Amino acid sequence: MVDRTPLIRATAMPADTNPYGGVFGGWLMGQMGLACGSFASRHSGGKAILVAADEVRFPGAMAVGDELSVYVELLRQGRTSLRLKAEAIGRERDGDKETVVASGEFTFVALDENNRPRLIAAEEVTDG
Repeated sequence: MVDRTPLIRATAMPADTNPYGGVFGGWLMGQMGLACGSFASRHSGGKAILVAADEVRFPGAMAVGDELSVYVELLRQGRTSLRLKAEAIGRERDGDKETVVASGEFTFVALDENNRPRLIAAEEVTDG
């Protein structure tokens, strides 16, 4: 894996499993949303809320005890919004093997004290 710093690290626990014993996709999506929310608030300098989650995929699986790391990158910055990509990597509990277990794109809108969209950029920025 590329050397980068995750926004969130968590260990999957028994309460995070689905009825079939695997780690629940909703828990993974929630962890990605939390990581993106942290990025959005810091990047925009204030309150930012999730307005869309797209292209969410679950290509791998995690077991109880595995460590989850969530990485976030800015895809696009509009005048009041951010489009972020989250990648969730699972690492086996007692080893070094890592697997992409989930990914998705999350859109956040920055809000002011009256919960109205607020300006975060004078012009749009696109990665790439």
